[in-house]
Amino acid sequence: MKVGVLLAALLGMLLMASSASAHPQPGGFGFGLSSGWLDPDDAKALGLENARAPLGSNAPQSFNKCKGGMAAEFPCDNVDMLSHMPLSELGGARAGNDMWGWQDPQTGREYALSGNTGGTAIVDVTDAKRPRLVGTLPTQATGTRDSWRDIKVYKDHAFVVSEHFNHGMQVLDLTRLREVRAGAPVTFTADAVYDDVSNTHNLDINEDTGFAYLVGTSTCRGGLHMVDIRSPKNPTFAGCFEDDGYTHDSQCVVYDGPDERFAGREICFASNEDTVTIVDVTDKANPEMLSRTGYPSAVYTHQGWLTSDKQHFVFNDEGDENGFGDPPTTDRQTTYALEVEDLVSPGQVIASPNNTTSIDHNLYIKGDGYVYESNYTSGLRIFTEKSVGTTDMQEVAWFDVYPENDNATFEGGTWSNYIWFSKGVVGVNSIDRGLFLLKPKLKKVKDR
Repeated sequence: MKVGVLLAALLGMLLMASSASAHPQPGGFGFGLSSGWLDPDDAKALGLENARAPLGSNAPQSFNKCKGGMAAEFPCDNVDMLSHMPLSELGGARAGNDMWGWQDPQTGREYALSGNTGGTAIVDVTDAKRPRLVGTLPTQATGTRDSWRDIKVYKDHAFVVSEHFNHGMQVLDLTRLREVRAGAPVTFTADAVYDDVSNTHNLDINEDTGFAYLVGTSTCRGGLHMVDIRSPKNPTFAGCFEDDGYTHDSQCVVYDGPDERFAGREICFASNEDTVTIVDVTDKANPEMLSRTGYPSAVYTHQGWLTSDKQHFVFNDEGDENGFGDPPTTDRQTTYALEVEDLVSPGQVIASPNNTTSIDHNLYIKGDGYVYESNYTSGLRIFTEKSVGTTDMQEVAWFDVYPENDNATFEGGTWSNYIWFSKGVVGVNSIDRGLFLLKPKLKKVKDR
């Protein structure tokens, strides 16, 4: 079709859509007849960038490209804001916390699982510029305790733990989302609840083995509480690792790294408050601690992730920037890397200060050459993976979800992100501002 004819056809469809807005119908061509709105990028290609969306449309009002160091009111560098859903649109909870994501293998639709003080908000992010709240899974326990939660996914089921007393671990069959049609969000109930724990700080799931690792519980001295979830709706206790006390977070993998002695074994890299502790959990009844490594500036070893080559465990310390009441051990946001080519005798811990003063939190690596780190008041920070193990990890992009300041405080900002959505979309959950869907422009910085 010639451009002029296509343009006329699209204009006609827009007019029809506007007049039919009282009776919405399914639409196509990348925009819905129910909204009568054209995507900004498509509109520009057609010379319609100045066209206004009709009242009542679902135009992505929060879509903003990073231009001149800003996307709307948010400072940025090489990261566009595709959309932003405030807490009021996520069920109205007082504060957000952790998050994860899921793609339906049957429909291809993608969902953000956004944790908050009241439960878990489930958001359809298939069109990242127009996210839609599908439903909520309320917290399993009631009470006044200020509570965060952690979420992971295995075999199309979400597993949710919380600091709420008597919460246990909720299991939600995510294929139930296929039954949800457009309309008011649905309130879900858990398909199963694992109640061998009460309150839990966090959980890690090894999707290759089907075991969940609950940490910070009142069991196992706060260490690894291992649960067999291979039958997701029937989770069963599998064992404890308690030899090094409290574990704050872990990454457990079927090991395929450089230490050939442990090839094929299930190894957990645990962040244990003042050390990185490496544990062989292949035999759940007899886990074995392989090593524990501290570092001079340790205040609160918080969370970490293995590099793609398994040569380093990159981690953060939640207390070194503010000292938790004592003098801080660093004056800048600092990310650490432990050399783990030898699991029994790891190498040195290498500190890399950043140019902000905020507190670093969850970080993830997916094998695309970058490290994605949530840093409370300074937002999402992205580093090159090839610079891991140096004293100057190279920051190539960032998006500040808390523009007020970069203080070393917990007053706002983000503590987690999810990097496995398609098309390079990154979800960032904010404590005070809800859910952000971002698009780093990493092709522009690849050769830096």
